[in-house]
Amino acid sequence: MTFLDDISTSYDNVAVSYAELVVDGAEWEAPAFDLLATLVAGSGRTVLDVGCGPGRTTALLAERDLPVIGIDLSPGMIEVARRDHPELDFRVGSMTALDLPDGSASAVVSWWSIIHLPRDVVPQAFAEFHRVLAPGGVLLMGFHVGEESTHKTSGYGGHPMNIYVHRWTGPALTELAVAAGLTPYVVSGIPDDRLLFQK
Repeated sequence: MTFLDDISTSYDNVAVSYAELVVDGAEWEAPAFDLLATLVAGSGRTVLDVGCGPGRTTALLAERDLPVIGIDLSPGMIEVARRDHPELDFRVGSMTALDLPDGSASAVVSWWSIIHLPRDVVPQAFAEFHRVLAPGGVLLMGFHVGEESTHKTSGYGGHPMNIYVHRWTGPALTELAVAAGLTPYVVSGIPDDRLLFQK
């Protein structure tokens, strides 16, 4: 079983409980999504919510009149997302191999979803983000700050999981993003666990 299978199965196990337990975002979430909506206003291109889970963040992006697609590796999560937000577009897929044309997206949102990828696979995800973004497109990321990795064997109601949680520093992720061809977009007051880039 690959790490992608482990992530998918783990989040299948917790999908229903996750949707019930994770209902609020961080304090900076709304301003971040407002800024994203301003940056891509009028582009007409798709916004991708990669690692969308049960669709909470996808719905918040849609509330800002963004044409958003939610993508998640877990079919269970996508099932819950479609149940709770039947008006939105949700698809099973991986951020390491996005099933979208080059330059088709105005933005990619990776909201605490890159943390489960092995560190040596994260550059592959950045390459995919760069590929699908149109020129001037925006990548908005949230992540756990630190340098350690932990093995998670249960969560969200005590259901079994088999995933790793990798913490990152902003400079380390920025280095990978720049190597993929993205440029840091500096925002005054942005917390350490969020980063914004532009193609």
